[in-house]
Amino acid sequence: MTSAIYTASIPVFKQMLGGLSEVLAKAEAHAASKKIDPNALLQARLFPDMFALLRQVQVATDFAKSVSARLAGVELPKLEDTEQTFAELQVRIATVLKFIEGLDAASFDDAATRQIVTQAGTAKEKRFTGQSYLFNYGLPHFFFHTTTAYAILRHNGVEVSKKDYIGTY
Repeated sequence: MTSAIYTASIPVFKQMLGGLSEVLAKAEAHAASKKIDPNALLQARLFPDMFALLRQVQVATDFAKSVSARLAGVELPKLEDTEQTFAELQVRIATVLKFIEGLDAASFDDAATRQIVTQAGTAKEKRFTGQSYLFNYGLPHFFFHTTTAYAILRHNGVEVSKKDYIGTY
């Protein structure tokens, strides 16, 4: 039997990252068809104190990979955050998808009760059970950043819909 934590995390991350990839593809096509510098979209933000689109995608993928890794009890893969183009963001998404798709469902069997510690030894250290980590921390942050990336593009005239955001399920 597959772990409920696996079922509530990996398929959700895969679906939403697939949607994010499609939204970014539409944004890149939009920029090309309207002769807009792609950086205008990549650096767009909803408000000056918020991350730009580029960073929203990086953080969303960071949550997908780190939450998955911690719940599976495996080492967190490191991504350098050097992406500057739509193509590089697509590679990042594909890299994270490949990583999470490679996780063994059995490694999530005790994930609900596994102790998760983030930023250990710092003032920002947080301790969770795996279940709390996923439902109260990981998924909300992941959805915030994927939703904000979508909203930035929609706000900037990219013709995307809720179906694009949701992805294939």
